[in-house]
Amino acid sequence: MAKEPLFTSLFGRSPITPIQKHMQLVHDCASKLVIYLEQVVREDWSSAEEVANEIFELEDKADEVKKDIRLHLPKSLFLPVSRSDLLELLQMQDRIANIAKDITGLVLGRRMRVPPEISEALLAYIARSVQATELANKALSELDELVDTGFAGKEIDLVEKLISRLDTVEHETDLMQVDIRTTLFKIENDMNPVDVMFLYKIIEWVGDLADFAQVVGNRMLYLIAR
Repeated sequence: MAKEPLFTSLFGRSPITPIQKHMQLVHDCASKLVIYLEQVVREDWSSAEEVANEIFELEDKADEVKKDIRLHLPKSLFLPVSRSDLLELLQMQDRIANIAKDITGLVLGRRMRVPPEISEALLAYIARSVQATELANKALSELDELVDTGFAGKEIDLVEKLISRLDTVEHETDLMQVDIRTTLFKIENDMNPVDVMFLYKIIEWVGDLADFAQVVGNRMLYLIAR
């Protein structure tokens, strides 16, 4: 009996499957930030550290899948999706997990205190950004069906609706970021300047989660258009 190719044994027969597996891990990683920041706001550092470790583990798993994809993705896919397009999509997904890890590490390492004036808005902001990664994950979960149908059929309508919603959510996170930064600006003179600097960085990174989720969605539209 012929031995199964390594890529097949790792991920199954479709080269799309590992990309979807990676995006699911990426979304799982980002979604943990919601409860993590809730615990940070409460200054429950013991519980926050437990969730931080879960985030780090998920990011590590996503990294392993990414490495396997890069090592074993066939040179010729015999699909209406190029190898370079899939690898670029993978890179954009990877940025989401990396940002989630960076947020977690910075907050935990500095034991950052979230001012009560922005805590509620910050939690709503991270929840909305994670919603963007969820929509990107849902859209990507349809990619294998799209490939199987030659990018035709009802799946296209579903994906386009998901990505349209994703665009809306990303825009909402932009507006939320402006509001939080405005509030922080009003109180920053009463805070440690270094703490203020890192808070602005966290606010920026939370927005980046939604930004890169939108990029993943746009890459999906690009694949459909081609």
